[in-house]
Amino acid sequence: MSGVIPLSWSLALSATLFVIGVVGVLVRRNALVIFMSIELMLNAANLAFVAFGRSLQSLDGQIFVFFVMTVAAAEVAVGLAIIVNLFRLRETVFVDEVNLLKG
Repeated sequence: MSGVIPLSWSLALSATLFVIGVVGVLVRRNALVIFMSIELMLNAANLAFVAFGRSLQSLDGQIFVFFVMTVAAAEVAVGLAIIVNLFRLRETVFVDEVNLLKG
């Protein structure tokens, strides 16, 4: 037994993490939990990239992961700033109670 994880197991774990993230975005009303669910979906995509890269004996998967993590870091910086400003303005992080676009 060589100890190599099959591609199907990695993709099943990636799909499971992605579904958990989608459910978190659709069900939860807290902006921070929604934000963490989006990050979970990005990490699920990263796992799929790495799994495919490993199965194809290529470094392209790791290169894509590097760019996805760069975009995720920028998203964290901007997203958390927006959530903090929203909390300062409305004193809540529940998306149902926020109606900034209504006149």
